[in-house]
Amino acid sequence: MTYEIKGGNFPVVECKLKNGEKMITESGSMCWMDPTIKMDTTTGGGLGKMVGRMFTKESLFQNVYTSEKDDSKIAFGVSCPGSIAAIKLEKGQCVVCQKSAFLAAYGDIELSVFFNKKIGSALFGGEGFLMQKVQGEGMVFLEIDGSSVPFDLKEGEKLILSTGYLVSMSETCSIDIEMVKGVKNIFLGGEGLFNTVITGPGRVITQTMPLARTADSLINYLPLGNNNSSSNSTGSSVANAAGSIFKSLTNK
Repeated sequence: MTYEIKGGNFPVVECKLKNGEKMITESGSMCWMDPTIKMDTTTGGGLGKMVGRMFTKESLFQNVYTSEKDDSKIAFGVSCPGSIAAIKLEKGQCVVCQKSAFLAAYGDIELSVFFNKKIGSALFGGEGFLMQKVQGEGMVFLEIDGSSVPFDLKEGEKLILSTGYLVSMSETCSIDIEMVKGVKNIFLGGEGLFNTVITGPGRVITQTMPLARTADSLINYLPLGNNNSSSNSTGSSVANAAGSIFKSLTNK
């Protein structure tokens, strides 16, 4: 399999497959494909795996795309403005991702649930108790809100993140939280009570514009209330459309 990431703010990853090669993705991620590719919808490992994906806000079912001819092409796209990160996993490696980050994968790749064992970070860190665990051997494509910025942490090295900026981390990393210090910083700093702390060793991928931040920045521009005058009917339509967009963003 070879791939190319195309597009600007709404990118796709276009993959070229040899005969018999397969890719997996969540429902709704495929953009276009050659007629020489066959789709098969599966549970992705049975009822238990389906339930796990439900709690991580992924689709209950997975689609498997199999090439029936050399050089068949298929493309997978993001659901919001951002970028796509390609991660190569060697045998035995795994990566822990935020909910809804998984886009597609090639090779012997398995998706499962990662349980955040630290109650404090699960409740206040913004990532919750459940994250995604992707392991195996192959290529994994992750959906990024905004642009991706990687960090390679040494043993014991820490990275402090604001809520929502974590995309993925190596399984060798640990995640925790720390409270913002100083009463003035808490009430006037605008960063909330807690930050997420990632401790190495391992690779951490962050994103520059979490979807929740995008929604927060848009809500101030959405008109409130209803205006029945005919002169403002267009404005009402725009407001309804904007409200629908905001709702879709916050429900991701």
